[in-house]
Amino acid sequence: MKGDALDPKALIAEAYRIEGISLEECRSIFLDWALSLPEGTDPQAALDGLLARHGTPGHPMTRVMTDGRAPARPRRRGGRAARRS
Repeated sequence: MKGDALDPKALIAEAYRIEGISLEECRSIFLDWALSLPEGTDPQAALDGLLARHGTPGHPMTRVMTDGRAPARPRRRGGRAARRS
């Protein structure tokens, strides 16, 4: 199967076709997808497009992609490490 600009290897599309796919398998596929994006591709925009195309409620890949859209929150450094920087 050939992909497109949002899903170059069609990994996400294939994940939605696999019956009984687990959350862990979806995470592995998601990582492979993220690493296969062409340089210069905005992953957040690609995820938005893929969720609009495939986002089936209740599917584990939908959950993984939704979690992938959330920006990482900076962690507070406490104690001595915070006072030294």
